[in-house]
Amino acid sequence: MSWLDKLERKFGRYAVPNLINYIIILYGAGYVLNKLNPEFYYRYLCLDAAAVLHGQIWRIFTFIIQPPASGLFWVFIALSFYYFIGNQLEMAWGSFRFNLYYFAGMFFHVLAAILVYLLTGLPLPLGTGYLNMSLFLVFAALYPDTQFRLYFIIPVKAKWLALLDALFFVYPVIQAFLPSYGGGPFGIVYKANALAAVVSVLNFLIFFLGSRNMRPYSPKQVKRKHDFKKKVKQAARTMDYGGGARHKCAVCGRTELDNPNLEFRYCSKCNGNYEYCQEHLFTHTHVK
Repeated sequence: MSWLDKLERKFGRYAVPNLINYIIILYGAGYVLNKLNPEFYYRYLCLDAAAVLHGQIWRIFTFIIQPPASGLFWVFIALSFYYFIGNQLEMAWGSFRFNLYYFAGMFFHVLAAILVYLLTGLPLPLGTGYLNMSLFLVFAALYPDTQFRLYFIIPVKAKWLALLDALFFVYPVIQAFLPSYGGGPFGIVYKANALAAVVSVLNFLIFFLGSRNMRPYSPKQVKRKHDFKKKVKQAARTMDYGGGARHKCAVCGRTELDNPNLEFRYCSKCNGNYEYCQEHLFTHTHVK
C-alpha cells in the first residue's frame, strides 16, 4: 500500500467532490473582478509573501482566482478545457487524489514564495499558470492517446501536446539564468516564473513517484470499473430478491433500494459482518 493509499484511507472522507467546478467558478469571478478593477487582485489577493507574513493569510488561498487568460473568448476556451481535464482526472483518481494534487500544488507555490522572500527580501509574483499546465501533464500521462483539435482543426494526441507543455516548463528556467533576462531590471519576474515552473513539476514528480503503479487509473481500467458498477446496479434493480435488499447500512439503515447510487463496504475493524454506506464507512463507531 502506497503512502497515497494510506492518506486516502485516513482522510478520504474530507475530500471535496467536483473540486474543479469550484475552481472554474473562482476563475470566472477573477475574470469579472479584473474587468471591474484590474488593480484589486494585485493589491489585496495575489500571492504576496510579505503581506502573508504580516497577517494577510487569505492570500494563500485567494491567489488562485487569477484566470488562465485575459480575453473573454480565450477564458471560455481555457475554462472549458480545464473543466474537462479536471473531471476526467477526478473520475480516474477519485476526489481525494485530485484534491491532494491541486492543493499540494498550491502549497508548493506558497512555500516557494515565502522562502524566497525570507532569503532575498523580494516578493515573487507567482500565479497559477504553471499549476494549471501541470494538470495537463497529469492528464497526458493517464490518457496519452486522447486527441485534441489544435486551433480547432489539427488533430493532435495528448502525449505530443504534453511535450510542448514540457517546453513551457523548461524555457522559463533557462531564461532565468540568461544574463539578458535574469540579470536585468525585471530579473525577479523571470526568476518567479522559473520557480513557479519548478514547483509545479516537482508536484507532478512527487505525486507520480509516490504512485508508480498507475494501472488502476489507466483509461481501460477506469472504463472497466465504471461498466462493472453500472452492471451491478442494473442487476440489483432487475433481480428479484423477494422484495428485500442485499445491502444495509448498520448506522442509518439505508439500502440500495432507497438509493441505487449508494455504495456499501464492510468494515475490517468491526467485530462481525457490519456493512456501512459510503457516508458512514469512515465515521461510525467500531463494534468491538
